[in-house]
Amino acid sequence: MTSNKTNIYFASDFHLGAPDAKDSLKREKLICKWLDHIRHDASEIYLVGDVFDFWFEYKHVIPKGFTRIMGKLAELGDSGIPITFFKGNHDMWTFGYLEKELGLKVVSNELVIQRNGKTFYIHHGDGLGPGDKGYKLIKKIFRSRISISLFGFLHPYIGVSLARFLSLKSRISKGDYDKTYLGDDKEYITLFCREQLKKKHYDFFISGHRHLPLDIHLTAESRYINLGEWMNDFSYAVFDGTNIELKYFKPSD
Repeated sequence: MTSNKTNIYFASDFHLGAPDAKDSLKREKLICKWLDHIRHDASEIYLVGDVFDFWFEYKHVIPKGFTRIMGKLAELGDSGIPITFFKGNHDMWTFGYLEKELGLKVVSNELVIQRNGKTFYIHHGDGLGPGDKGYKLIKKIFRSRISISLFGFLHPYIGVSLARFLSLKSRISKGDYDKTYLGDDKEYITLFCREQLKKKHYDFFISGHRHLPLDIHLTAESRYINLGEWMNDFSYAVFDGTNIELKYFKPSD
């Protein structure tokens, strides 16, 4: 029997946990509703970073909350739908729990895949392109074994509380991020995509991080898709085997 599960779905920047428990829970329930909405035709699901506004796996402890989405991802994975989780700049500290408990495939940086003759370059988007040297340095520090070990020595009550306090000060929690496209010569991810095309052809570049839904034709045969975010836009992309399209999920769906 031929499977009717032919679509590949991409979403990013749920930022669960921000700006507070009440709003996060409301968004989490909506995301679970979206996952139920797509499960009937999803052959694969890619969560392209910043699913959580903060995530750190201690040896015997994980952050409190997120019960619904954890259960939903485990349920979909158990049903046979492969789910790939990309580390974002907010949830980079994963050390095996998501793989063991939920069956997710976890990707630290980029992933290149081919589906139906199309080549995809997938990355959360943080640190790509020229500039932003300060963040690139911080990213290396945060991902270093020394930093991970030092943070791991903190009691979870202190570590998680500190991280959530800093999160409340972030632009994401305040809704203070630029929703205007800055132009091809200033958008770091766009510049990165164009540079990559000089080395190798990709049909689609898929990323998040920018918090701005974008569908940019880099050439006649290559596009850059930014998945936007779920604080306001509730946007995602779907590849039907031939074409990819940005869509927006509405609670009424």
